[in-house]
Amino acid sequence: MRIRHFAYVSLIALALTGCNDALETAQVDLSKVKNKVEQPLPPHILAAMSAKGMDRNSPIMIRIFKEEGAMEIWKAKTDNRFDKIADYKICAWSGRLGPKVKTGDRQAPEGFYDLTRANLNPNSKYYLAINTGFPNRYDAANGRTGSDLMIHGACSSSGCYSMTDQQVLEIYAFARDAFKGGQATVQLQAFPFRMTAENMVKHRLDSNYDFWKMLKVGYDNFEVTKRPPEVAVCEKKYVFNQQVTDGGAFNAAGKCPAMSTPPALAAALASYGKTYDADYAKAMSKYDGMAWYDPSEAERKAVVAKLRKGRELAFAPTGTSLEAGRMVKVAELEDLMAKRTAQSVTTQTATGAIPAAPTQPQAVAVAAATPAVVPVPTQNPLAFTAPEPQETAEAAAKKPFWKFWARN
Repeated sequence: MRIRHFAYVSLIALALTGCNDALETAQVDLSKVKNKVEQPLPPHILAAMSAKGMDRNSPIMIRIFKEEGAMEIWKAKTDNRFDKIADYKICAWSGRLGPKVKTGDRQAPEGFYDLTRANLNPNSKYYLAINTGFPNRYDAANGRTGSDLMIHGACSSSGCYSMTDQQVLEIYAFARDAFKGGQATVQLQAFPFRMTAENMVKHRLDSNYDFWKMLKVGYDNFEVTKRPPEVAVCEKKYVFNQQVTDGGAFNAAGKCPAMSTPPALAAALASYGKTYDADYAKAMSKYDGMAWYDPSEAERKAVVAKLRKGRELAFAPTGTSLEAGRMVKVAELEDLMAKRTAQSVTTQTATGAIPAAPTQPQAVAVAAATPAVVPVPTQNPLAFTAPEPQETAEAAAKKPFWKFWARN
């Protein structure tokens, strides 16, 4: 009898636990949302903020990792360091790993972007949207083109980071509340993957590797400080947390001014770098003669094809590179590269069109050469384009908001 009673109590407890989990992870019924622009964050997120020592309107930062299809929201605590408060699975992003280079290449941006209140689009045809700000100063200085690249709903992408409507409702609310709290710009960090030693080794043969090493400097600065780095552009490259020492100013296409890294930050980065170097050497030994094959968009779609059943054609989740990609021998990777080059030449000859510049040295596998099951949506016809902020002399001379390393 006691055993039966114990089992009954256990089942009740398990049911209640499951109910609580369901309540915390339940999606919002969009049909009951009266004002999507002012929809408050759900109670479980507000409770998590309180537990982490975060004010509801404190600053946020957004991080994206393409390879694993992840978007993270980081928020400032009372000590002005940031902690992760929410993460989401990106429903759809197009292209491969690598930056956006030109209009029509279907690449989602990579880099550091400043989002202002003007980047919020409450009237998006894709439920809600936040303009990424592409092209930024780095992109413009390097001749990269494109527009209307968003974080939006509808799970359909042709160069954007597309979420479900429920997800973008929360992401929009995070940004809205931060702007209401006085945050002038929200930093968006878009990476191909987490810039760990192992991932850098896996992707060391990629044609974008030098670009990624530059992004990694900003990644490392955040990992060390847990504060969004101050980002500047000079000599057509990103620089992070640099103090100008000669009274000069940053010019995206011009020569970098004399600058230095605050001593305390330099010491912390050096210590971080020693650990990274040791991990890199281990990873090189582990993956000797191997490299990562980055899958095509068609290959990524194939691993989540069943999710489209019963949905509108525009709903097109793309899956993750981790699910569809693989480690291959360097010789095999070179063979795939050759096949991809040959395929590009054939396409150009047959159509008379110039194909988009490849963003990877890796070729499309034979299985990926077949057309996608779902029609690829056209460029997002969003009616909103955020203006590119103009840097004034006053803004250039203004001291950075996050001066942690200068104070400690």
